[in-house]
Amino acid sequence: MNIEDFREFCLSLEGAEEKMPFTKASTDYDRGLLVFSVAGKWFCFVNIDTFDFCNLKCDPIEAEELEGEYDGIRPGYHMNKRHWISVYFNSDVHDEKIKELVRKSYSLIVASLPKRLRANLPKPIASKE
Repeated sequence: MNIEDFREFCLSLEGAEEKMPFTKASTDYDRGLLVFSVAGKWFCFVNIDTFDFCNLKCDPIEAEELEGEYDGIRPGYHMNKRHWISVYFNSDVHDEKIKELVRKSYSLIVASLPKRLRANLPKPIASKE
């Protein structure tokens, strides 16, 4: 998977938006962070230059299981380690598993939204899947 395919997949989720909120950060790495959100709440972020890993929201029990099963899944870098995981690309986590985890992260965020916001989510853009 590359950054273009990953970005396209994330944006295919209903109501997903992207932004680069850290343009004034002190490091190149932070300035290169692309954040995916729904209704203003983050479900994923990734550095567009290094494309080394993404951070995803995750159920705490599942996160613990995943961290034990995959070398490429670790507690969320610079995030609440109970609710976020870092998923490393080019590791033992295959692309379909990464997409599944992105969908789950997105679903956790959508489920936390007020009903009126969930009802108003726009339809997703067409996906290759």
